[in-house]
Amino acid sequence: MTAPSTLAAALERKPPPLGGFSPAILRLEVRRLLRNRRTMILALALPVLFFWGFGLNSSYVHETAGHGNVSAAEMISIALYGAVAATATCGAMVSIERAAGWSRQLRVTPLSPAAYVVIKMLTSLVLAAGSVGAVYLVGAVTNKVAMPADLWVITGLCVWIGSLLFAAFGLFTGYLLPSENVTQVIALALTLCSFAGGLFIPVSQFSPDLQTFAKFTPLYGLSQLVHYPLVGGTFQWGWILNLVVWLAIFVAGAAWSLRRDTARV
Repeated sequence: MTAPSTLAAALERKPPPLGGFSPAILRLEVRRLLRNRRTMILALALPVLFFWGFGLNSSYVHETAGHGNVSAAEMISIALYGAVAATATCGAMVSIERAAGWSRQLRVTPLSPAAYVVIKMLTSLVLAAGSVGAVYLVGAVTNKVAMPADLWVITGLCVWIGSLLFAAFGLFTGYLLPSENVTQVIALALTLCSFAGGLFIPVSQFSPDLQTFAKFTPLYGLSQLVHYPLVGGTFQWGWILNLVVWLAIFVAGAAWSLRRDTARV
């Protein structure tokens, strides 16, 4: 007969490595995302329409900006807006999963909150890649964007990877708010952050007080970093500090809100 202590040790579940993260779960999340045609279409169409309507202005084509023209700078800005909107939307889709009872399922799995946050963030990169690729493709086929070939690759990768910042924000919001409110909150937050970060109007055109305020907003550091390869100038380490601090806040908030949500179901 098995001793109670031996039986308890056998039944005790050891924490899995990496908090339960696995490529299989990541593939499952990506397949679920790709089946959501509405989200995919919006992620691809909206930034393309914005770029077509505002970034290809004839005056921008003949106006220089660093190593290229203003159309190139606008392309990077709109690609960044599309990418962060895509990753935030993808992250916020957890609000629908909560309503469907997915949080209850997570509670009985060995998947840690931090590992789940990482899986969701990586999944959102698929949507962001489509958004960035669509905007850059339009910029290439119209022949109105002037930028060295290597900067097309460098800026595109910077925008794509940097959009992870708002994947964490989307997760944070999706677990914190009910599904009927999360879309409006994210849309408002993205609009305000985009204006403050200089995606729609250059920060240099702000008043001195607004310029100071902009430096503390979530998109400021990321926007400056993705434009730097094109526009050049003096590199500021404060841009990286801004990005790292906000990423840490959003990731910690997402992990906390997921842990809070699964603890009460």
